[in-house]
Amino acid sequence: MQEDLGRISVVIPTINEEKTIGEIVSKLKTLGSVQVIVVDTKSSDRTKEIAAENGALVIDQPSRGYGLAYKTGLSRADGDVVVCLDGDGTYPVEMVKPLIEILEYSNIDFISCDRMTLRNNVNYTTLHYVGNSVLNIFIRILFNFPLKDSQSGMWVFRKSIYERMKVLSDGMSFSQDIKIEALRHGTLIEIPIRYGVRVTKPKLRTWRDGFSNLFHLMIKRISE
Repeated sequence: MQEDLGRISVVIPTINEEKTIGEIVSKLKTLGSVQVIVVDTKSSDRTKEIAAENGALVIDQPSRGYGLAYKTGLSRADGDVVVCLDGDGTYPVEMVKPLIEILEYSNIDFISCDRMTLRNNVNYTTLHYVGNSVLNIFIRILFNFPLKDSQSGMWVFRKSIYERMKVLSDGMSFSQDIKIEALRHGTLIEIPIRYGVRVTKPKLRTWRDGFSNLFHLMIKRISE
């Protein structure tokens, strides 16, 4: 990593990720001066213990909420650059270093990883593809922001742009909110990644979360 980037913080929300969290944290720790923050919501397995054993700062977040977990972790992040990704092993940790280098060399504020471009039906189903595409269309219509993957959960960004963001959801729509706010307050690019095959139970409730995210987009547009 480039020395002038300063300290790197990684925030990972978890619920029962004991099969994958250890390898993720240990890989991140090989990158140098990295603060790894695991925000755990009532895991019933050894997720917290394994994360701590591999060098992560583990924070208990008793209240459920995807966005709430990220807000909790980001409030403790002291890095100049922040990386966010899931703890289930679907996002490529090996891409973290090149993404940070791109962030620096391109002089941009926010990178969102695009799962759609390189997707296949094994790691990203047609149902999820269609749902994501619908939400992408509504973001373009409502906010005039073109996104290929508005629901991606892997981002690399400067802490300074996060501090300028205003309204961010406590729920699953945090993912689309943070991108909209990044586009409003700075520069954002999307970079394709290969999305991995999930080995733990999915937390996403496809239909319910999809309609909730769509409703949230409309409310966000009307209330501003």
